[in-house]
Amino acid sequence: MPLFILFFSLWLAGFSTNVFATDITVSLDRSPVSVDESFQIIFTASESPDDDPDFSPLEQDFTVQSQSQNSRTEFVNGKLNRIIQWVVTVMANDSGNLIIPVIKFGSDSSPALKIVVSPSSTNKTTQNDEDLFLEVTANTEKPFIQSQVLYTVKLYRRVDFAKANLSEPELPDAVIEKLADDANYTTQVSGVTYVVIERKYAIFPQKSGVTTIKPLVLTADTVARGRQSNSFFNSQITQRRIVKSNPITLNVQPIPATFTDSHWLTAENLELTQTWSGDTSQMKVGEPLTRSVKLVAHGSTVGQLPELNNSKIDSQLKAYNDQPVLHEDKTLAGIVASREEKIAFIPAKAGNYTLPAIQISWFNMQTQKIEMATLPEMSLTVVGAENAPQIQTTPAVVEKQIPPAPLSEGGRQESPVVENGQGNLVWKSVAIFSTLGWLMTLVFLFFKHKTASKKISEPVENPVEISLKACVKQLKKACMTDDAQAAKIALIEWGRGQFDETSLGAIATHCEARLRDEILKLNSSLYAKNAEPWQGKELFKTFSENNARAKLTTHEKADVLKPLYRL
Repeated sequence: MPLFILFFSLWLAGFSTNVFATDITVSLDRSPVSVDESFQIIFTASESPDDDPDFSPLEQDFTVQSQSQNSRTEFVNGKLNRIIQWVVTVMANDSGNLIIPVIKFGSDSSPALKIVVSPSSTNKTTQNDEDLFLEVTANTEKPFIQSQVLYTVKLYRRVDFAKANLSEPELPDAVIEKLADDANYTTQVSGVTYVVIERKYAIFPQKSGVTTIKPLVLTADTVARGRQSNSFFNSQITQRRIVKSNPITLNVQPIPATFTDSHWLTAENLELTQTWSGDTSQMKVGEPLTRSVKLVAHGSTVGQLPELNNSKIDSQLKAYNDQPVLHEDKTLAGIVASREEKIAFIPAKAGNYTLPAIQISWFNMQTQKIEMATLPEMSLTVVGAENAPQIQTTPAVVEKQIPPAPLSEGGRQESPVVENGQGNLVWKSVAIFSTLGWLMTLVFLFFKHKTASKKISEPVENPVEISLKACVKQLKKACMTDDAQAAKIALIEWGRGQFDETSLGAIATHCEARLRDEILKLNSSLYAKNAEPWQGKELFKTFSENNARAKLTTHEKADVLKPLYRL
């Protein structure tokens, strides 16, 4: 008996090991890469795997330069999670579509992963300052209005920094978002090894025409080589260096004349899906069924995504919309935006109902063609439910009951008697009063029309618009001088006119995410005990971008564009 238990325990242990294998994921610090650039492969596990990893399969297509391991703990949703990572720095041996092979961790293993490795850049040459220079590129120089432009910044260096500062890209009438974290790697330029810091941005031009991304400026204190100070307190000698990148000119294209939909939307890929909380062929009277419609756009912001559930449906099918769920992911390939809308349907009576198709017209930036994302027309079947509540959709019509005529002495029903004299007097009074009212209305409308004609011939600028323009000027002045109190006053005046709100916190709730965050930062700096000095440049930048999107109010083919939806 003890021997049987021993064998059973060993079998159960082996079974448990196979069933509860450790989940190991694989990711890259950047993609695609060049054949002469190093990159990192990151293996992540939530618990200790069966054994140490064997990275020897990588050596078939890659040269392993270094590897390291680290672990940390995270407290998420009330649970303590342990994260273990192995970081392997490699360089591809050849260009092409390569496969990062399966890596064994004892009986556990990681999945394979594809990576695109481009040939060595033949146009990559050192500039005047051979040990420090900037390189900027854009994935397209002829984007369409509101489409995504991937702007890549690479800092090449062969010197050490004591301190450095790199300016942000600037482009008028554009939304600019930084993507993910900076990547660090080494590369060869003209046979010389450089350390590269790579940073990516997503830029969405909001106006058509020729425009220029200003050069970036790097201000760095570099450590002078081979020179040491005699001072004990200053062992390094630094040199101030200023390096500029090239400007990049974009020729932003307007909306194509062939795009006839009222909402302009560009993306690199679009996915429209739906799910239901129950069976659509067996709905019951009075019981809700929820439909979730989700739109995912690669290369767009959430502000560009249209409403999804806006079609008219049968009045016997009550619909209740929930607040849309908006989300943005900033990946190395750009921004991925999603909009999810939930709507609960409650049928009032049994029968068949039809939900119209949902169609989203969009412009594919990869194929340069107009495409249509569609959820087809749907049929819902509603059956009666036991003890279902009666849902009244229209007010009941109550007929006026006329009392029966009194009986005569002989038992016969007499006809109702109408007092003609009194009835005629009442009707005459009503007719005279209605006639007088009609004449007075005609006189009033005549004089009102003459007054309106005079006002139209003498246009006067709206005083509310004048007030809002003054608020914007005051806000710009306050932000440029970093005057937090003046910025607060200007914002409150603007918020009072726009949203009828009188506090920064309340105004922030009406604004898109970026402007909301900057307003809350201002509010925090005004009232925090140990607040850092406030800088207003970023606030006015996001405020201007918000206004630029708000002005795009209609879809016209020339220059006017439908506005972005507010977050």
